[in-house]
Amino acid sequence: MADQVEPSVAPATRQRALALGLLLLTLAALGGCGGGTDQTAPPAAAINLVPTSLSFTSAQSGANPGAQTVSVTNSGGGTLSGLGVGTITYGTGQPTGWLNASVSSTTAPATLTLSASTGNLVAGTYTATVPVTGNAATNNPQSVGVSFVVSSPASPFAAIAASAGFFYSCGLTAAGAVYCWGANVYGQLGDGTTSDRLAPVAVVGGLSFASVSAGIGQSCGVTTSGAGYCWGSNSHGQLGDGSATNRSSPATVAGGLVFTSISAGSGYTCGITVSGAAYCWGYNAYGQLGDGTVVDRSTPVAVTGGLSFSTVSAGSDHSCGITTANTAYCWGRNLSGRLGDGTTTDRSSPVPVTGGLTLSTVSAGGAFSCALAPSGAGYCWGANDQGQLGDGTTTDRNTPGLVSGGLSFATVSAGSGFTCGVTTAAAAYCWGNNLRGFLGDGTTTNHATPVPVAGGLTFSSLSTDDDHTCGITTAHIAYCWGQNSSGGLGDGTTTDRFTPVTVRAP
Repeated sequence: MADQVEPSVAPATRQRALALGLLLLTLAALGGCGGGTDQTAPPAAAINLVPTSLSFTSAQSGANPGAQTVSVTNSGGGTLSGLGVGTITYGTGQPTGWLNASVSSTTAPATLTLSASTGNLVAGTYTATVPVTGNAATNNPQSVGVSFVVSSPASPFAAIAASAGFFYSCGLTAAGAVYCWGANVYGQLGDGTTSDRLAPVAVVGGLSFASVSAGIGQSCGVTTSGAGYCWGSNSHGQLGDGSATNRSSPATVAGGLVFTSISAGSGYTCGITVSGAAYCWGYNAYGQLGDGTVVDRSTPVAVTGGLSFSTVSAGSDHSCGITTANTAYCWGRNLSGRLGDGTTTDRSSPVPVTGGLTLSTVSAGGAFSCALAPSGAGYCWGANDQGQLGDGTTTDRNTPGLVSGGLSFATVSAGSGFTCGVTTAAAAYCWGNNLRGFLGDGTTTNHATPVPVAGGLTFSSLSTDDDHTCGITTAHIAYCWGQNSSGGLGDGTTTDRFTPVTVRAP
């Protein structure tokens, strides 16, 4: 094979070729020259918070405000992970730890949840900055500003008596003024409106009352002169004014009777006159008016039998009373044995409660009744599906059964499915249905025997109804607990309470 001879190349040409080669290598390294791979960095992730400011409010002695949430999203590209809450910064000189913060996920999107706690905070405005951190290359971290306004606690409502009605309550002051709060669809608060109220409002009319009773939709009171007045729902004549017209202010009970007490029930009302005669008016489908008929009455009719009563109680659809001889009588509906006569037969006139017991007071509830002996022993009878008879069982009874525990009671009140009483030592106990904290023991667990109401308060009286309980302490302060959807607890909120809270002053 012949020897190959390298062709001759001019120096200028060789220099241009070398320069072109260097240019091509540089472009390749930069990802240029057409089909090379793009090496540009991806767009950066960015933390985005909505909203970026929140505010909480609470009274100093009130319940902690509910939690609030902030949306955490990625407003950039890439993946936003490693989310967390940074160090919370509190205002200068402020206590720490009153704000709690957490994120629902370490990757976006996520939710930041913030909750404030009154703790031992005094009244004032508190501020904090909450940073949210993550792996974002920009806008990291982002922060939420928080303001927490703690107001001075509201003054408590001073009263000498309280009565729990159906989603509302009423209280009586030492000056004879009646205030009511809660549901007001029928005008049962007596303030001239049908607006619900979260705190007490005065019953209009300038009357001076000696007692007040809240029922299912109507309220009644006896003035210091013995006149009867009622207001609220009147669909069955339960206001006793001779009409079926609802009233949002007190209407005089017809007949000119002079009363010592009045009890508002479910669609009907009963009262005792100064002579000891019992009268009832309103709904009478089961004979609960005790006049020997089942005819509704829009004015008071005498309870038959000529008995002289010291107390009378109107329940859901049955009534009970104690005679001046300390004998208990009941009348009306008798499903589950709530009349205590050993049967389940409805009665349109009074029948004696069996057992020969000497009793001093009685309370007719939803489908059961409770009474006290002069010794303080408690007795109950009727429906017991929630343990409301307090005998340790859930067995109905058509005759009186002793309340367990050996407690000596001064007062007792039968509600819809639960019962409360005050002992002679001024301690409050409740038993039965506890679905919405009716028993005030801090739980929602039913109890078939008496359990103490939490808080260590000393009470002079208690009143129960369908959904909550109210009481007056020995210091003459009103407290309520249980369901609060319409403001019936009077604490300025609609939050259920499982332990006693003070009723706010008007």
